[in-house]
Amino acid sequence: MRSINLTLAIVSLFISSTAFARDVNKSSNEATLAAQNEALSANTKDKGFGPQSPRDLSSKSGTNKRIFSAAPAYQNLNLCNIHMHKNAEHKGGEFTEFAGYGDGHGYESGYKYSGKLSPAESKPLDAEICKSNHGGLSVGDTIEVHYVHSSAQVKPGPTLGACLNDSISNPQLRVEAQVYVLVNDPNALDFEELSKTGEIDGYQQALNMPKNMGTPIGYAGSTTGPSYNEKGSPLQVSWNVYPKVLKVNAASVGKWCAGNTFKEDHAHGVRNIVVDPNLLSEIK
Repeated sequence: MRSINLTLAIVSLFISSTAFARDVNKSSNEATLAAQNEALSANTKDKGFGPQSPRDLSSKSGTNKRIFSAAPAYQNLNLCNIHMHKNAEHKGGEFTEFAGYGDGHGYESGYKYSGKLSPAESKPLDAEICKSNHGGLSVGDTIEVHYVHSSAQVKPGPTLGACLNDSISNPQLRVEAQVYVLVNDPNALDFEELSKTGEIDGYQQALNMPKNMGTPIGYAGSTTGPSYNEKGSPLQVSWNVYPKVLKVNAASVGKWCAGNTFKEDHAHGVRNIVVDPNLLSEIK
């Protein structure tokens, strides 16, 4: 009996210590997020930065005074880059489940698909895909894909540098943001098809970008990514963020990461949701 009680005490102590460590880690990461938000506000104050991204799409308020003209519809611009982020950078629509406070560098944070997958769709692949130093992607992961467009005469290529050329130093930029969830289903959408490019009416385009993602929420913002967690992004971007989430074949995402026009081989980290109203535009 004494042996059993000792075993139970050890198990109880282990559970308690694990829970304590988890709570401490959460508290630390929560504090990091708060500190980064404060640093962003301090580092941009009175410097004339325009509205920033990403944001909670359910909130339409914003007091940033920098106004710029909305970029034309994407059909009248050139697609210049496609890249993805692990978890949705924006919060809204069908991606409202908080992914966590993360590591302070854009990973394990953001928002996830708030729906459910079937057991068959959730079956793990044999290995992670799109691996990087921060880990890879797995079945069930959410990705936010940015189809970046530019008014410059450019062709699809690596990084946002592909959106600029020597003839136009300040092109109009537009991002069509689509959110997908990875499933183990060969009949789900093929990501290589979703990212296929070509020319339509003289403009470079993503030929198979979904048209059934709901009415997009448009707003004035900036570029994103974890490098801007504590500093302002100088670029002016017109955003369309679509509210629905489509299921994409996880294996096809892995094939895309193995080789594509954009030289993208992993999912990028996410920028913190911008909460300072002075750094947000009003959504009309």
